[in-house]
Amino acid sequence: MVVDGSTDETDGTDEVVDRLFHALADGTRRDILRRCVRGELSVSRLAAAYPMSFAAVQKHVTVLERAGLVTKQRRGREQLVRTDSDAVGRARRALDELESAWRARVDRMSGLLADDAGPHAGHAGPPAGPAARPDGNTTKGQDR
Repeated sequence: MVVDGSTDETDGTDEVVDRLFHALADGTRRDILRRCVRGELSVSRLAAAYPMSFAAVQKHVTVLERAGLVTKQRRGREQLVRTDSDAVGRARRALDELESAWRARVDRMSGLLADDAGPHAGHAGPPAGPAARPDGNTTKGQDR
């Protein structure tokens, strides 16, 4: 991700961040992450937990793996899925960078608006001169 001209080669490129948030955008993939945080699970065991085909669950795991959120390891006939311990940290850093960039922009806009308003910005005192009544007459000197 590029923020104010800087890039982080390891986890900040737009492509890496796009893959990360694409993977996290799906509820099934987030659930797979939650299940695998507790311990490694086989793809077949994961597939048993969802109302979809084994192949569909495999595709979800592949998306998570490409985003760096899980790792797969073959053990015999099974593929074991484990959540990467740094996965949440990468997502958090990406969000922190976005938040920082937006806060800096808002601060710059606030500064520009304050400069544009001049020295009396925010001062809303009473109007000068006599107060006008709804009938168009003024209240000054109106003793009846």
